[in-house]
Amino acid sequence: MHAGDRTCGLDPASPFAELAAEVFRLLADATRVRIVLALRRNDELPVNSLAEIVGKSPAAVSQHLAKMRMARIVTTRQDGQRVFYRLANEHAGQLVRDAVFQAEHALSDRPRHHHSAGADT
Repeated sequence: MHAGDRTCGLDPASPFAELAAEVFRLLADATRVRIVLALRRNDELPVNSLAEIVGKSPAAVSQHLAKMRMARIVTTRQDGQRVFYRLANEHAGQLVRDAVFQAEHALSDRPRHHHSAGADT
């Protein structure tokens, strides 16, 4: 907590609760979840590569990435004519990772991520 802050971000009274809900709403789309998972694994990728990985058209992926960029979930780097996307920080990747692990718990008494130490990547 910074000296001028009155409420910790994790406190139930935090003003960040509404913003956190917005992050959940933005990520409440399977294509966007797949984009985050692809970027967790590959560090940075151009739209065409992301489209191939997530099984959507480049135009559809570009629209998702534009929303994710406005929400500061992804950032870009331009190299000539190509634009590369990467996660802005580790938090969206961790959030999606935890959501996938929670989904595994919903389907199994012993989820895959409990089987080996390297399964969480």
